[in-house]
Amino acid sequence: MQPDPEASNADQVRAFCRERYVEPARRRGDYSVTIRAGDVHKELNFKNRLPLVCAALGAAIFEQSLDMTRVAIYGPLNGSSTLFTFLFREKITAI
Repeated sequence: MQPDPEASNADQVRAFCRERYVEPARRRGDYSVTIRAGDVHKELNFKNRLPLVCAALGAAIFEQSLDMTRVAIYGPLNGSSTLFTFLFREKITAI
């Protein structure tokens, strides 16, 4: 993914996670997706930006824009091992 110079850092995090984690999970037919903040931070080559990554993943706009529901956050606040788990809403209604 090429960074968009017009996008905010939070927008870049959300776009990266959509392309790298969310859409592939949807294509596989998964019911949920879990994203580790430290993986995103590392893959985007950020330095000392874990609070930004966690804020972007924890924002309502992320789950709403991708039609997901956040069901859990595991780990320390703003930590590299923090896991964000989302359910795909289309899968919830199918249950």
